[in-house]
Amino acid sequence: MSRKARDPIVLPQGVEVSIQNDEISVKGPKGSLTQVLAKEVEIAVKGNEVFVSPAAHIIDRPGRMQGLYWALIANMVKGVHLGFEKRLEMIGVGFRASVQGSFLDLSIGVSHPTKMPIPTGLEVSVEKNTLISIKGINKQLVGEFAACVRAKRPPEPYKGKGIRYENEYVRRKAGKAAKTGKK
Repeated sequence: MSRKARDPIVLPQGVEVSIQNDEISVKGPKGSLTQVLAKEVEIAVKGNEVFVSPAAHIIDRPGRMQGLYWALIANMVKGVHLGFEKRLEMIGVGFRASVQGSFLDLSIGVSHPTKMPIPTGLEVSVEKNTLISIKGINKQLVGEFAACVRAKRPPEPYKGKGIRYENEYVRRKAGKAAKTGKK
C-alpha cells in the first residue's frame, strides 16, 4: 500500500471533483480532465478532500492500485489548477524552432524539415528561437510531447549538441585525442 495514498488530496479553491460510472472528472479554472477508474480502488469526496482507498471486495494485494490512482488524481487536480510546463533548450549551430499553426517546426541539422503536429490541449511557444516551452493541464501529455521533441535530436556526449530539458545535466565524454594524447 502506498504511504502517500493514506493522506487525502486537498482540493484548492475553484476545483471540483465528481465521480460517475467508474469515471472521475476534475474541473478547475484551466479546464477539465477525466480518468477511468479501476475496480480495485474506491474514491470518496468529503468536503474539499478526496480519499483513495482499496476496494473492499479485493482480497489479493488490496492496495496495489491505490498509490497509482492517488498520484493520477493529484496530478489532475494540480493540472486544472496550476497547469504543467516543460522547457527544452536547443544547443547547436543553426538549431532553431518555430511554431507554425498547429505544427512545431524544428531545424536540427538534418537535410529535411522536421515538423511535429502539436497535440490538442497543449500550448507550445518558442522564445529566442532555441527555447521551447510546452504547457498544458495533462501531465502525461506534456511530458510525452516533450520527450518526443527531445528524441528528435538527443544531446550527444562529446560536444553536448542537441535538444535537452532545461537544466538537464549531460554527461560529457573525452574525445579520442584526450585518451591517447595527441602527437
